[in-house]
Amino acid sequence: MMDGGEVRVHIVGLGPGDAGLLTRDAERLLGSGLPVILRTRHHPTVAALTFAGRVTDCDDLYATGGRFEEVYAAVAERVVGAAEVGPVVFAVPGHPLVAEQSVQAVLALAAERGLGVRVYPGVSFVDAALPALGIDGADLQVCDAHAVRVDTWRPALIGQVYSRDIASELKLRLLEWYPADHRVRVCSRLGTEAARVEELPLAELDHRPFGYLDAVFVPPLEPVDDVRRFDGLEYVVRRLHAPDGCPWDREQTHATLRPHLLEEAYEALEAIDRGDPAALEEELGDLLLQVLMHAAVAEREGEFVLGDVFEQITRKLVRRHPHVFGEEEAHTAEEVYRNWEALKQAEKPRTSILDGVPRTLPALAASQAIQGRARRVGFDWPDIDGPLEKLREEIGELARAGDGAAREEEFGDILFTLVNIADRLGVNAEQALRGANEKFRERFGAVERLAAARGLDLRELDLEALDRLWEEAKAGGGAL
Repeated sequence: MMDGGEVRVHIVGLGPGDAGLLTRDAERLLGSGLPVILRTRHHPTVAALTFAGRVTDCDDLYATGGRFEEVYAAVAERVVGAAEVGPVVFAVPGHPLVAEQSVQAVLALAAERGLGVRVYPGVSFVDAALPALGIDGADLQVCDAHAVRVDTWRPALIGQVYSRDIASELKLRLLEWYPADHRVRVCSRLGTEAARVEELPLAELDHRPFGYLDAVFVPPLEPVDDVRRFDGLEYVVRRLHAPDGCPWDREQTHATLRPHLLEEAYEALEAIDRGDPAALEEELGDLLLQVLMHAAVAEREGEFVLGDVFEQITRKLVRRHPHVFGEEEAHTAEEVYRNWEALKQAEKPRTSILDGVPRTLPALAASQAIQGRARRVGFDWPDIDGPLEKLREEIGELARAGDGAAREEEFGDILFTLVNIADRLGVNAEQALRGANEKFRERFGAVERLAAARGLDLRELDLEALDRLWEEAKAGGGAL
């Protein structure tokens, strides 16, 4: 790799451990008399080398306790700063372009300052690990322990696991995706004659010491065992909808699944209302399943695929958050809301401000949404006195209504006015009525328990007796 004209930074790899794995280019440059900067002296090859020029290292930079990004930036500054005076050799463990972030920092800074760089291939820890593990590297993922992101369906080899603390952090990260008893292999002292491989459960990964020449191999999971990631759930749903999958799932349509989507959404809401995290965890899974089921139906019918769903919502979120992903500014939730509404109107011009309120919303929620939108364009009373007077008027009209149709209409007007009052008071009308329903359910249950304890049949009691039980229940649980 070459940038600029004259090469001012020669980057070589020291191999995975044994000096016998050093390349001829690396030997030549290290013995050329040019100044050599070692990323670290903690490498077996260093002790076996004879340098012809001045040798320094960057181990002092690691002792500062800063973040790795800061350390690598300091390493790059040291190397490039020296190269501005004259050509230097920068030597790193393994292959310079395999899990070696310091090299990327040097390349970026040298390009910024217009210095020529050449990277010489070397033997990496991957080359040493493959024969030790006895595996083919065709589908292997190579990862850095400090920034792990893996596809669990493919094998992963993770480098930079040089301390027990890093192994502990790595274990916790991997446990987000893999089961605790997943068998992993620790490759110790790679690239030396003392290399060995130890297999152990992931949960015990940090129960042993680690060194600079160690790596961790994580075998793949079967897709059906990938139960902690979205990919595993998607695989199961696709399998159910495959030609040889589940007959019931393959017969489903958007219409037949519709009631399940609504039911699962309400069950998730109920878990939130109960303050039950365990139930919410389960119900969110059921709700997510409905999304995947509809996507599977759509793919089977040639309408769209799951990737289209992801793309739509991801692009929308990025587009409507220019204060996060762009140059716009928004410092309050209200500013974010106004920007969101403006962007939404630009994307989907509507003939009415009421467009977009789903007709399938529960009636109270729909009423609050409709009136809220009308209020934003000034179509509302100036203060709460207006809707309170309107409520009195509507109650009078209900009292005078002469038939069933008129009574239904007037009662609807009363509810509509009550929703306006609720909105002005910052009350969620739908939630308020749900709360009242739940309170009545609990109170009436107490009445039933009192009656049963006294051998009474509620159907045989007169209104006065029922009212006494009700008051007793109220005394035990607050007023309704």
